[in-house]
Amino acid sequence: MMRSESRMKKLLYVCAVALIAAILVHTLRNAPPSRGYDGTAIEIAFSEHNSNVQVEQNGRVLHILPDDLDGSKHQRFIVELPSGHTVLVSHNIDIAPRIDGLQKGEAVAFRGEYEWNEKGGVVHWTHHDPAGRHDDGWIDYRGKIHR
Repeated sequence: MMRSESRMKKLLYVCAVALIAAILVHTLRNAPPSRGYDGTAIEIAFSEHNSNVQVEQNGRVLHILPDDLDGSKHQRFIVELPSGHTVLVSHNIDIAPRIDGLQKGEAVAFRGEYEWNEKGGVVHWTHHDPAGRHDDGWIDYRGKIHR
């Protein structure tokens, strides 16, 4: 009897450790912004013409553009990074909630995938992936996480 109780305790311990690890990985993968990003990843990707680069950044809304209604709907705005570099953020509002009240000059932070272009680049995938095949992104505006 002691032997089966010992095995059961070991099994429960292993399951608990696996569950805690899975929760930790999910939490870290989808963590909200910690602030203070310096833009290095975006600036390096831009200078090297790289795309498909996962980035996290913060900055100020420089321009709010009309929604892109061609195909999936995207809310679009240009963010100026602390370095002065600008990037277009294209936020899929068919998947994630619209960022209501977004104003020029206000701070935002975001996580998404950078795609190079000659104008500074585009960040998209600022939302969860319903199929679970892509890293989740988000936009933090006024302390509310949009994903």
